[in-house]
Formats: sequence, structure tokens, C-alpha cells
Amino acid sequence: RVVSGRGAVEECKPTNVHVVTGTPEETANILAGLERDGMVKKLPKYENCWLARTDPKDVARVESKTVIVTKKKRDTIPIPAAGVKSQLGSWMSESDWQKAREERFPGSMAGRTMYVIPFSMGPVGSALTKYGVQVTDSPYVVASMGIMTRMGTPVLNKLAEGVEFVRCQHSVGRPLPLKAPLVNSWPCNPEKVLISHLPDTRQILSFGSGYGGNSLLGKKCFALRIASRIAKDEGWLAEHMLILGITSPQGVKRYIAAAFPSACGKTNLAMMKPALPGWKVECVGDDIAWMKFDSQGKLRAINPENGFFGVAPGTSNKTNPYAMATIVKNTVFTNVGETSDGGVWWEGLDPPPADMALTDWHGKTWKQGSSTLCAHPNSRFCAPAAQCPIIDPQWESEEGVPIDAIIFGGRRPEGVPLVYESLNWQHGVFIGAAMRSEATAAAEHKGTDPHMFLRCSSVKLSGAVSLLLLFFT
Repeated sequence: RVVSGRGAVEECKPTNVHVVTGTPEETANILAGLERDGMVKKLPKYENCWLARTDPKDVARVESKTVIVTKKKRDTIPIPAAGVKSQLGSWMSESDWQKAREERFPGSMAGRTMYVIPFSMGPVGSALTKYGVQVTDSPYVVASMGIMTRMGTPVLNKLAEGVEFVRCQHSVGRPLPLKAPLVNSWPCNPEKVLISHLPDTRQILSFGSGYGGNSLLGKKCFALRIASRIAKDEGWLAEHMLILGITSPQGVKRYIAAAFPSACGKTNLAMMKPALPGWKVECVGDDIAWMKFDSQGKLRAINPENGFFGVAPGTSNKTNPYAMATIVKNTVFTNVGETSDGGVWWEGLDPPPADMALTDWHGKTWKQGSSTLCAHPNSRFCAPAAQCPIIDPQWESEEGVPIDAIIFGGRRPEGVPLVYESLNWQHGVFIGAAMRSEATAAAEHKGTDPHMFLRCSSVKLSGAVSLLLLFFT
């Protein structure tokens, strides 16, 4: 039952099956294999850091190919008028999904190793934690999941006790022998990408992409999409929010959650270095918050992740010195630029010395002033959260930290004040549920079309939103 990959083995037909234990020796072997295959490159300037370059067709979450499968469309999204595309997700019928699955997964891992990854979202043993098992044919995913989740034997032992878990199946969709050469030694199948979620049965099946958000199924797929359904059934909230602790000069500490879309500053805010004397900020998480009211009616939150999967461009010692200190060891960089001394570079960092050669994310020589970018706009660093110099002492608290305020925000170039306060609790719920933000490079879109990114999950959110008023007035 624990290693529930038997059906996946029969369907995908891998040559080997490896159950991941999460030991340092295993991780070192995974990275050495990736290096032999040309998928990653060691960065000698740092301690145990690696650079991956993807196929240029596999660089972001593919929202247009991300679907939720339920019996009724209405269970997933409000049904739009004829000819109008919903802005709140894509639904696929069970029959269409079954056909799509049969066109993709059978034999998809031929010639490859299937890795079985037992993982935990949240500290192992916490009442707020949920568990998962991901099967994948990508060792890059194994290396990244080892950073982003608690992974391996401790979770396997927990699963052996009979806890429920989310079933995650992923394939890059390039069985061996290859029928066409790879680009950048990066296996993917862009024409057949499909990231599907089955909330009724707690399953995620992802095909064709090796990129983070599409293949690290503990992130958006589990921690937001499936977790939102579990939260609805169990009476809690799974939100796209950072969590930070703020201590005043008088020693009073409050915890705040804040919701912004990807690439709108969550990581920078979560690791803020206050300019006001005497104030201190500590980071609990930079992307996702799972929140639940305790027996005393206090809203508590955990960061279900174990690492940071941050956007690199724009991150610098000026904007986020603590992130820069976090990523100098044990980090996997993807689609950033490379310096000739074995380091990394991206837009937003200080220009390198004149005698320093640069290689762009395509692996080509790059110079300052070039018409192309050195790092992809959605290039990433994947680093352990425990390495953050200002990680909060309670970031792995089993009961979660107490939330005193929630901020909603996004990126709007015009028409909206930078900061504003709702008139009352009901107005605050309306603002949070209706907020929109400029589209970002994280979700394949280009340009400035705004998209809705928040929802009002339940009336219980009204009390949480009100805390913004209570805390700041």
C-alpha cells in the first residue's frame, strides 16, 4: 500500500524502480547521475550548488494545459457564457481525461528508472501536515523534491502507519530509445503537456514537462489545488500566502500572512530587512500557507514546504540580502546565467567585472547590452528554507504560528492605490476575493493582461481579513 506505484509501473513500464530514502548518499548519487547525463552542471564557486538549463519550450507553469477533472463542471468552475473562457481554471470531463491519459502514459517511462518519492507537506507528525507519494522518471525532480519537501524514510514510516496520502504520477514523456534528440539534454514533450488534478480521488497526474511547477507536484498541484479541496472537506484553508513574524522595538511579536501572485514580491517581503530601527522580521514561509482555527478560535498557519523555489531575476543584495545568503550552498538553479568563475548571474544583480565571461540560459555567450536576456524571466533558485539567516524559530511548529493579520496584494501598473484599507469586514472579503494582478512570467503569459488570483474560500475568511483592520488601526 505504501509504495502505491504498482499500477503506475504496469502503465508506464519503467526499466527500473527506485524507492527514494532521502539519504545524503542517495542525493549525491542522483546529482552525479544528472551531471553525467548533462542535465545539471556543478557550480564550483559555491558549496554543493548546481545549474540546470531546460528545453526553451519548458520554462514555466503551463496554465492552458492545467486541468481539474470532476464529474460536474460546476464542481470546478463557474460555467461561463457560451464562447467565453473561464478565468478561474480549466475543467476536463472524466471521459476526455481518460482518453488523454491513454494517449500519454502507457509505456512513457520505457528505458528509464521510476523513482518513488514518499514526501510530507509540513513537519512530519504535525496535525496540519499532509502526505504524498510521487512517482516520476525525472531525477531532477527527485533532487528538487528533496529540497522542497520532507522526503524519504521518515515519511515512508509514517505511511506504513496507514495515514492517507495524495497519489502523484509524473512523466517527462520521453521514453527510451529517443525518437528525436533532446534540447539542452532536457527530456520533455511540450506538445503533449497535461497537468491534471482529480480532487475526488486525491490524485495528480502530470505529463510532458520537467519544469518545477509542473513536475514538483508537492508545490502548486498539491499544496494549493488538491489541498484546497481537502481543506474544503475538512474545514481549513490552503492559500497562496507568505508567512512572516514581525517583532516591534518593544518586543511584541505578531505573525502576518500575505497573498500575492508569483513574481510579485512574496519572497522579498517574507525576508524583509526592516529599515526602521528596532524592528525585526523573521521568515516562516514565502509562498504557501495552510491555516486552521485552533480550539480557542485562533487562526494558526504552517508553511507546508521545506524550501524556497524563488524567482531569480530581481533578487539581489539590494532587494533581498537574506535570500542571497540562503542560496550560496545546497541550491539547484534553473535557467539562470553562468559566470566564467563558476557562479551564477541574472538581471538585477550588479554587473560582473569586465573580464568576467557570461553564458546565458541557452548556454550561449552573452554580453552586457545584448538584446536578449541572460537569465529567463522565470528562472529559479531551489534552496532549503532552514538555510535562511532569518528563518523563524517557530517555522516548523507542529501547531502552527498564530496569524494576526492578512494582506492581499498584486502587481497593477495603474488605477489602484499602492496601499488601501477596507471599510469593514465584509468589504475586506469582497476586495480580497475580487483582486486582480498583472500576469507574470511564471505562468507562460506575456504582456499585461490582468488575471484574478484570489478566491473567498468560505465565510471563515471574513474573520481573518478583519484582522488586517484590527492589527493596523
